Amino acid sequence: MNALISAALRSFTDPGQVTTPEATRLPAPVAALVSHLQSLALLATRLYLAQVFFASGLVKLRDWSATLALFNDYYQVPVLPPALAAYAGTAGELALPVLLVLGLGGRFAGVGMFVVNLMAALSLPAEDLSAAGALQHVLWGVLAAAIALWGAGRWSADRLLPIRAA
Repeated sequence: MNALISAALRSFTDPGQVTTPEATRLPAPVAALVSHLQSLALLATRLYLAQVFFASGLVKLRDWSATLALFNDYYQVPVLPPALAAYAGTAGELALPVLLVLGLGGRFAGVGMFVVNLMAALSLPAEDLSAAGALQHVLWGVLAAAIALWGAGRWSADRLLPIRAA
């Protein structure tokens, strides 16, 4: 059981492949620049997603009765009862962005953001999801998947954790 828990922790907190200049075929100065740009891109992605979803969570908190009414009457969340979907969605929109900003549990936060985004897109009535709105959800989904697949990057709390693959 400890091995399973340890493997899960390693998976969710792995900062991703941080390429060293020596590990690429690029000339060393170019490889170093690319490595830093990759870390910058992951950081920018994390900050952008965190801002979008945290702001959405704050809007839901500002008028909780309206949020519950929307989940009861408008959103069509699959599987979950409306009240539970409202609590889970809002909690995800407030907690996961904090993890993303810190780069703590980056892969876990990326998967969580992907799921929150997917549920948000699926719960909207099809006639109310514009082409632009659908493209936003696709963008957010791709960015969340990128973090889930590649990790939070060099500039993250995950990089500082002592949990490493054995």
